Amino acid sequence: MAQGVDFKTQNATDVPYKERDIEKQYYSIGEVAAMFEVAPSLIRFWETEFDILKPKKNKKGNRLFSPKDIENLRFVYHLVKERGYTIQGAREMLKTRGVQAKEKFEMIQSLEKVKEFLINIKSQLP
Repeated sequence: MAQGVDFKTQNATDVPYKERDIEKQYYSIGEVAAMFEVAPSLIRFWETEFDILKPKKNKKGNRLFSPKDIENLRFVYHLVKERGYTIQGAREMLKTRGVQAKEKFEMIQSLEKVKEFLINIKSQLP
């Protein structure tokens, strides 16, 4: 009889690998629309308006969004919905200062995550 591992007594330090979140490689347009709380038709429209939005399509023609596609969509969403740019204005921003603006946006996102983390730690203090 082979000896097995008693998982009930095994603790987290005994695990030989670090557990991590499993991220999907592709998301459907419905999943992406739910992430941003917008209609799928808006995402399809933005895809026609912005060159950086180019999700893959399967044989049926269904859009498959990679994490990189979602990041690009998050940037478009930021410009149009959060900053109030028109479609034309957002398109021009991407052409003229796209890299600069995207880096600034990513920095702000990173700082917001740090802020959220610190607030969470503060709330756990006595």
